[in-house]
Amino acid sequence: MAALGQIPIAVQPVLDILAAAGMLHDDREPPVVAWFSRQAEGLPDQMAAELRNWFDVLRLGSTTPPRSRPRPVVTIRLRISYAMPALRAWAAAGHESLQEITRGHVNQALPPQGTDRSLTAQALRSLFRLLKARRMVFTNPTTHIRVGRPETRTPLPLNVTVLRQALTSDDPACAVIAAFTSFHALRNGQLRALLLTDVRDGRLHLDDRTILLARPVRDRITAWLDYRAIRWPNTANPHLLVNTQTAVRTGPVSHWWINQTLGLAAQAVREDRILDEAIATGGDVRRLCDLFGLSVKGAWRYAAALGHPTLIGDEAVKRHRPVHDHLAVSHARDSHCAPPEDLPGL
Repeated sequence: MAALGQIPIAVQPVLDILAAAGMLHDDREPPVVAWFSRQAEGLPDQMAAELRNWFDVLRLGSTTPPRSRPRPVVTIRLRISYAMPALRAWAAAGHESLQEITRGHVNQALPPQGTDRSLTAQALRSLFRLLKARRMVFTNPTTHIRVGRPETRTPLPLNVTVLRQALTSDDPACAVIAAFTSFHALRNGQLRALLLTDVRDGRLHLDDRTILLARPVRDRITAWLDYRAIRWPNTANPHLLVNTQTAVRTGPVSHWWINQTLGLAAQAVREDRILDEAIATGGDVRRLCDLFGLSVKGAWRYAAALGHPTLIGDEAVKRHRPVHDHLAVSHARDSHCAPPEDLPGL
């Protein structure tokens, strides 16, 4: 593997071919392992060994009780990052092992309130639950500690100046991503997973629902497909969205590429689009669930936002709605029964 890095070609396609042929022996150390080693520096040896046992289970999973699947790298980093301040404080106080930690120590280490308190408690519970099951500690000091749930952020309107520019961008990729997010509120992951075969008969076929595409979206899809055919005529990638890196492979584009190409976070556009529909329908939870694939709890989050001071009163709604006249508010309400008309401003 080290020798491949010295070859002046793109390495990933070579790795993909070797893996497909069963000839790849990847001896590289995952970056998260080096990251964990840096996090554990300065801890007493016994405490570091206990922490590493938890890290290994998070990364590799476990077939012995308590059984668990390998966690995504993002989850591993998040849990360890929230647990480390408490462990460093206990080490600084002279504790050599997590066996010495009591419920009082845990209560003292937890942040006073909010999301930080909840996520820190979740991380410590995961750590001590594993150590207790492996008989590496005598008791689980996190048992019966109440911390509440993480705080939920109230969705607020987006400044759509950047979005207007994206919708009319000369870059076909930017324009089509902006259309998907602003008209139909697709998630970043949904955009990455879209296949060429998912768009047919003027509709977008997702796993959980079928969406009648707005005409401006169809226009931008056509422009993107024309560009894609000229730019990468021989690509075997089945995904609708491709770039220079993925056109020579068959995998999806990255989350980062979606946001970078759009010019802002796709999730922010999705939240703004759902909020706009909530305003248009007076917080109709059933409609939000049907249109955007939300759970009832998720839809209530947007319906409840209508009581936020920023959105209270007819004047506030009037100030928000004209900004979105170029979006598919009326189309979203009628998308189950008739094709949309061209919308003004596009």
